[in-house]
Amino acid sequence: MSVLMKGADVANAMKEELIEKTNHLKEQGVTPCLAIVRVGSRPDDLSYERGAKKRMEMIGIECRIVELAEDIEQKEFERAFEKVNDDPSVHGILLFRPLPGHLDEEAIKAMIRPEKDCMSPVNIAKVFAGDETGYAPCTAEAVVEMLDHYGIDVTGKRVTVVGRSMVVGKPLAMMLLKKHATITVCHTRTVELAKTCREAEILVAAAGKAKMITSDMVGDDAVVADVGINVDESGNLCGDVDFDAVEPKTSYISPVPRGVGSITTSVLAKHVVCAAMRQAENE
Repeated sequence: MSVLMKGADVANAMKEELIEKTNHLKEQGVTPCLAIVRVGSRPDDLSYERGAKKRMEMIGIECRIVELAEDIEQKEFERAFEKVNDDPSVHGILLFRPLPGHLDEEAIKAMIRPEKDCMSPVNIAKVFAGDETGYAPCTAEAVVEMLDHYGIDVTGKRVTVVGRSMVVGKPLAMMLLKKHATITVCHTRTVELAKTCREAEILVAAAGKAKMITSDMVGDDAVVADVGINVDESGNLCGDVDFDAVEPKTSYISPVPRGVGSITTSVLAKHVVCAAMRQAENE
């Protein structure tokens, strides 16, 4: 029987360490602070915001919500964003994306101070360069946190990542390569995808296609981390992995929901605390 890699177990383990670091910062007169910048009120943004705010408060991180009108003009947005960006008491910024189509997202992304946001182009470059001062995208780092928590050593292992996005696939491949894994990156157009996946000792599914990883694509005793968040034909949340069919073949597997996604707000909190610590060291 395989081990179920539950996100809550990972998040709880991270919480204790982060509370300790946050309390130490507060003793130095520094309160870690996250600013959440949201344009409009999309239900999925509001849902994630509630979860993030709860996680921050649980750890002792201040959380400020900056809500902007959905029809806000570019210049007005930039002025509002700059106030948060330049505020020294704000250590991390979560900007909900995608932004409304009339806003230039690339220009806004380039504005964000690298020390405050993991999607800054500077941080992405640092992740690819193996520079540990850069912040990786939260979902990619959540996979690494999960593997570490469950004692899965990737050194020398054949790891296949299905998905090539800049949010998960590509940065995750670089992070695992830095940990000495042997990486293959696949996608939905990969020739002989099933064969390549089957050869993996560790398989990460991050293509965004419901239940695309079937039992014939997974080798015996493989470790499977499912990053996908999809809705199946019955309207239920599901991952990129056909869980019921694949689970009996695996040694470890993460579920959807309650898997990797449950760790992302903890990784965000970790980034905020790290940023606050670095600022305190430089003052």
